[in-house]
Amino acid sequence: MNPDDLTPSDSEKNEAEGYLTGQLLIAMPSMRDPRFTRTVIYMCVHNDQGAMGLVINRLVGSIKFSDLLEELELKSPPVGSARYPTIHFGGPVETGRGFVLHSDDYLRDDSMPLEDGLALTATVDILRDIALGSGPNKAMLALGYAGWGPGQLDGELQENSWLSVEADPELLFDAALDDKWEKALAKIGISASLLSTDAGHA
Repeated sequence: MNPDDLTPSDSEKNEAEGYLTGQLLIAMPSMRDPRFTRTVIYMCVHNDQGAMGLVINRLVGSIKFSDLLEELELKSPPVGSARYPTIHFGGPVETGRGFVLHSDDYLRDDSMPLEDGLALTATVDILRDIALGSGPNKAMLALGYAGWGPGQLDGELQENSWLSVEADPELLFDAALDDKWEKALAKIGISASLLSTDAGHA
């Protein structure tokens, strides 16, 4: 699914049973794709046209926010680097494109409202505002996204490649990434140490 095709009306239509818009996908230990091993993905949209989400527990180690500002020729006043967000690996599709998942206290014409007080913005303006200290209260910056074609994610769910759980801001925006997968599993009462690679295939 191409994120350019996503509109607020898409998310509003995802009330049908079985769609996971606004939830977290948790990779099972049996996940065969190394790009998604032990990942947690926030689902921006999931409908009969496909699905699009952002990995929330993996960083892009090769670039910092200050590097991104310089690359985009965005000037900002000197502020503490602790205020700058880290850059996440959002997924393997369009890895040169940036997406900001954030609280909906910041909304612009190009922002896409999501579930539960969240929004998605993919413009240079939000990066400038973050640099100036006038961005959203909570934000996660990602390069790339995870995308599925029509029915593709549904098939992976049937193959027990993923679990799902309701998202919450604390888990979404928690800066500690190393145990986010375990915390997501704990939300549905599952201990990672007891989850075997054969789970769901008994």
